[in-house]
Amino acid sequence: MNSKSPSYHGYRFPPEIISHAVWLYHRFCMSFRDVEDLLAQRGITVSYEAIRLWCNKLGIGNSIPGLVEAGAEFSGKKRS
Repeated sequence: MNSKSPSYHGYRFPPEIISHAVWLYHRFCMSFRDVEDLLAQRGITVSYEAIRLWCNKLGIGNSIPGLVEAGAEFSGKKRS
């Protein structure tokens, strides 16, 4: 796993919004459009395509560092 935190340099939105969108997608198994709708309800206008790019680039290992280890412990599998 990459121990460095992801770089949010060059993105239009603050890191908190990006990481929250990625967290919603991975944690609750939502579609990109569902995440887009949830953010729109909070006044954040972002396209589902931007959320898709964030999830692909930043992903679960970079944006949510503790979630991967917690999932491995929960399932009884050890990560190497």
